[in-house]
Amino acid sequence: MAPAIMLAADAPKLSSANTGFMLIASALVLLMTPGLAFFYGGMVRVKSTLNMLMMSFISMGIVTILWVLYGFSMSFGTDHGSLIGWTSDFVGWTGIGKMDLWPGYTIPVFVFAVFQMMFAIITPALISGALADRVKFSAWAVFLVLWVTIVYFPVAHWVWGTGGWAYELGVIDFAGGTAVHINAGAAALGVILVIGKRVGFKKDPMRPHSLPLVMLGAGLLWFGWFGFNAGSWLGNDDGVGPLMFVNTQIATAAAMLAWLGYEKIRHGACTTLGAASGAVAGLVAITPSGGAVTPLGAIAVGAIAGVACAAAVGLKFRFGYDDSLDVVGVHMVGGIIGSLLIGFFASGTGQSTATGVFYGDHSFTQLWKQCAGVGGVLAYSLIVSAILAFLLDKTIGMRVTQDEEVSGIDRAEHAESAYDYSGAGGGVLGSALSAAAGAGGGKQPENQGDKKSGKQTKKVDA
Repeated sequence: MAPAIMLAADAPKLSSANTGFMLIASALVLLMTPGLAFFYGGMVRVKSTLNMLMMSFISMGIVTILWVLYGFSMSFGTDHGSLIGWTSDFVGWTGIGKMDLWPGYTIPVFVFAVFQMMFAIITPALISGALADRVKFSAWAVFLVLWVTIVYFPVAHWVWGTGGWAYELGVIDFAGGTAVHINAGAAALGVILVIGKRVGFKKDPMRPHSLPLVMLGAGLLWFGWFGFNAGSWLGNDDGVGPLMFVNTQIATAAAMLAWLGYEKIRHGACTTLGAASGAVAGLVAITPSGGAVTPLGAIAVGAIAGVACAAAVGLKFRFGYDDSLDVVGVHMVGGIIGSLLIGFFASGTGQSTATGVFYGDHSFTQLWKQCAGVGGVLAYSLIVSAILAFLLDKTIGMRVTQDEEVSGIDRAEHAESAYDYSGAGGGVLGSALSAAAGAGGGKQPENQGDKKSGKQTKKVDA
């Protein structure tokens, strides 16, 4: 697939090292989606655990097929009007040979395509956390098909596809601050403004039912994110990929500590949920910026994101939108911060010579470019996602019934429950656990954004 004008002797040759690295990176990115499922699954009440897991897992099935059929072509095909791509050889991957190389790189087209497939899979899965407890699984599946087709595939072309308007403008997005995190966060906001709040929002306790699951999910996300970020340079020939790897670790650590510091000062306790959420906030923020900043810059990006996202998760109570698992507060806000801070901290020694305000760009050139990319993606995703949710809600219906939501969406939508209490033992304890399970899980731990003091309750409900 190398350009025809390139002489055969000068054309890149397949690198087994880069190819192997990218295959591993692709597997790491795929692992992030089950990691996200555990992260979200632990944050909801018992009666919604399986539904939360399934909303992530179904993306691995649906998006894979759509990506092969037409998604890769729309995202990375020949540009049309700076808005969409299309290459007939990419449709169904019928015109791609096993030894065809991605233009300008030393990896096969198949490897690049499958790496980008993993990004397309996890992006809509991120949205699901905002919709916990109340969306029909069938409606979610239809929304997922429409959203990736109308929103994600075009936006990926804008940001990463040759000829896309953001790409040509010079917007820096190393691995998905705009295309993934702002895109998903804005979509989540658009949908929840349409479908409304959960039953009992701001009244009933909605605490995480399993903080160990949350920590496990956060750990898997952190691990997989190295493939997500470092792999986005598509090779390791010039040191930029390793820089991104290092900055990913640094920013994540800084954000986790900053979030915990904010919690301690504001609420008097350092929570496990705060540690997990802070780590994810740092991962989000460094995703667009890690190839452009120095390690010291990565500390700044992570620390700023940790504090800002910790503060942002409480905005849902002030403004009255029910973002169940803080997708807006972490992913949208974190993506915005990470993208805009490039305009201040870009050193000019990483992925490009572009510099930020603190490195001599006193005309704010790169900052304005970042603002354009952030604003364009945010507005498009928010508006189109809200329209899609409205149309689906008025046709097939987006929400389960109130009775199904109260009794438990797992039973209503999947005919299963996450935990079988029948084997918990006899006597009073066994009877109590069985009764709680039959009632949909009883009172559950509240979500991180729900607590006023920040201190974990010592009462353990069945």
